[in-house]
Amino acid sequence: MKKDRPGVLLLGLALSATLALSTGLGADEPGFVPLYDGRSLAGWTPIGSKPGNWRVEAGLLVTRGDGKGWLSFNRAFGDFTLRLEYRTGRGGNSGVLIRAPHRGDPSFAGMEVQILDDAAPAYRSLQPAQYAGSVYGVLPARRGHARPAGEWNSLKIRAVGTRITVELNGAEVVDGEASAHPEALDRHPGLSQRTGFIGLQSHSEPIQFRGIAIRELR
Repeated sequence: MKKDRPGVLLLGLALSATLALSTGLGADEPGFVPLYDGRSLAGWTPIGSKPGNWRVEAGLLVTRGDGKGWLSFNRAFGDFTLRLEYRTGRGGNSGVLIRAPHRGDPSFAGMEVQILDDAAPAYRSLQPAQYAGSVYGVLPARRGHARPAGEWNSLKIRAVGTRITVELNGAEVVDGEASAHPEALDRHPGLSQRTGFIGLQSHSEPIQFRGIAIRELR
């Protein structure tokens, strides 16, 4: 596990914020700080991934979907609003990980907000809380807001205490209390996490990300 270096991190975030003003990333809403500089994996660490699985291509943060694992930002967060855009191919499957530790499966030891090509035939019989925008396995998203494979989707995740709100393409699809599901704690102990790392999941298909920014809530 990589230890945080606060001085270096703050400098990096300041530089990223400067970049954001020139690119538009993180600049349209006050208080958002970019987590991805559009040029490199600076500030991020692959966890359990094969070498080369995560890369930058034409300014996009990309997973090849090779070998599972995830990409963790190098600093933990408590309460926050996170936003990003993602694009899947046909059958795409990924997730945004929140309040995750660096040990164990982050989808369960933390929480995962599902990224999925909902329209893919392979996913027609999933459980309700396994579709795009859901807090995986716990809080199901309202269906019908994910865009087709090949199109960009916007995702906004707000975590305050145990309340999780998710917006997919501008529509609120989840607004629920993780603490209201004690029956899920055995399989999803991350529901009780109040702080942890933010990350992106590598599942089995290539996924592209851009515009990753966060606003901490204190």
